[in-house]
Amino acid sequence: MFISNAYAEAAAASTDGGIMNFLPLFVLIVVFYFLILRPQTKRAKEQKTMIEALQRGDEVVTGSGVVGTVSKVYEQYVGVEIAENVEVKVQKSAIQSVLPKGTIKAIK
Repeated sequence: MFISNAYAEAAAASTDGGIMNFLPLFVLIVVFYFLILRPQTKRAKEQKTMIEALQRGDEVVTGSGVVGTVSKVYEQYVGVEIAENVEVKVQKSAIQSVLPKGTIKAIK
């Protein structure tokens, strides 16, 4: 009886700063893009160009840590010679990195 309801004031207060309520979300999306998505796509592009440039004689390391020399290049696979007269076929996507020439001789 003595207390009046103020519904109109509450509704007007909630419409103030409509865009400001979403500003933290926009900032979070921008930070997520620059810290996670952009570097990941850059690494994927570098990996793809490295795999496309594989050729016979390259020294490589596979994802499992096997070191060897590329002996044959197929469409989806690569023949990697891990010891004299021992060759394994590995998927191109399993190649982790290409080593500088002479690295295998330095390891032995």
